[in-house]
Amino acid sequence: MSVSLLVLGLALAVVIGRLLLDGLNLSYQRRPKPALPAAFAGRFDEKRLQEGNRYNQARGHLGLLEDAGGSLVTIAFIFSGLLSWYDQWVVSLTSHGLIQGLLFFLLLGAVQVLWGVPFSLYRNFVLEARFGFNRMSLSLWCSDLIKSLLIGAVLFSVLVGGSLWLIETFPHSWWLWVWVFWACLSLFLLYVSPVLIEPFFFKMTPLQDRELETQVGQLLKRAGLEAGTVLQVDASRRSGHSNAYFTGIGRVKRVVFFDTLLNQLNHTELLAVLAHELGHWQRGHIRQRLIKGQVAVLFCCYAAFWLLQQQVLSHWFGIAALSLYGQIFLLAWLGGLIGFFWSPISSWWSRRQEWDADRFARNLVGGGDALATGLVKLASENLSQLYPHPLYAWFYYSHPPLLERVAALESHRKGSSKK
Repeated sequence: MSVSLLVLGLALAVVIGRLLLDGLNLSYQRRPKPALPAAFAGRFDEKRLQEGNRYNQARGHLGLLEDAGGSLVTIAFIFSGLLSWYDQWVVSLTSHGLIQGLLFFLLLGAVQVLWGVPFSLYRNFVLEARFGFNRMSLSLWCSDLIKSLLIGAVLFSVLVGGSLWLIETFPHSWWLWVWVFWACLSLFLLYVSPVLIEPFFFKMTPLQDRELETQVGQLLKRAGLEAGTVLQVDASRRSGHSNAYFTGIGRVKRVVFFDTLLNQLNHTELLAVLAHELGHWQRGHIRQRLIKGQVAVLFCCYAAFWLLQQQVLSHWFGIAALSLYGQIFLLAWLGGLIGFFWSPISSWWSRRQEWDADRFARNLVGGGDALATGLVKLASENLSQLYPHPLYAWFYYSHPPLLERVAALESHRKGSSKK
């Protein structure tokens, strides 16, 4: 059996594995479930629970179609000879290597955007609208798309153009220089995104609830953190979904509340949810993720350098000749396949940090009741999936399932009351 057939088999196995996991989770939602814990009383009746099941079923089927369809199209593109033809066509357009590389990846990116457009339209204006979440007009959707494309094209061109230039300039050590370039660019974006990029999509204003602003400041002090500003954003222009986050680094750190969240939770619950987010910073999770991510990028850069030096990719894929850009594309695609097998490890690590952030929030706000009720309200408002299949949750979930989180918070309260 040729190596190319083995690679094709691996790709199809990953697609089948994803389909099986998604199918397992979707079919699990139709099975009878035990009664919800007492903490969910008043927020989740049978009608709300069934509506959540329908919403997550619809989202799951759409996501399955988009992901599996895109994966199969990519496999066909690689193994049918189209990649080889596309590679030769792009190279024939210009003799300038850097322009060849930019065209190669930007055109593929444009095709990916076109593939996602009908799914995005259906998701927002049919699925989300059906369940009362979509608040976005078609003109706003188009505006967001155009701004996303422009910003994405600029950042993508800088990333790809800079990387290709480094590969040409440092042929024997580019893996190190490309990693340094990516690390610096990532750090730069952490600084500029909160103040330059996010305002392109959201109108950010100082928190209008002065009492809540004072309470947030006091919470930050107890957590040993400082934020430059406390803001709210007009997320309700686009969706009924809600969120809060702590963004930026250094002097551009800021607390951001969705206006939808401000209308759904009381002050105590808002502070508890925010305390969880602050826990990620105070417990070093953000720093750990940055370090882990950069170590992974460094490893990938060197692995790519080594594989390109070995000249094995054409043999692996049964393609006579490929440009550097075509080989980099194949390496990135192979990385995506390997990422599937890495998913349960990454998810397990993330869930550990979420448990730790819950414990931090519980201690910071003097108990877990407010966090538990806040999480239940958010789950009800967002029609969250309460009963994921255990295998699916183990494989993909970056957060512990909600029932487990609430049960842990309640058990701590009961344990504390007995002392």
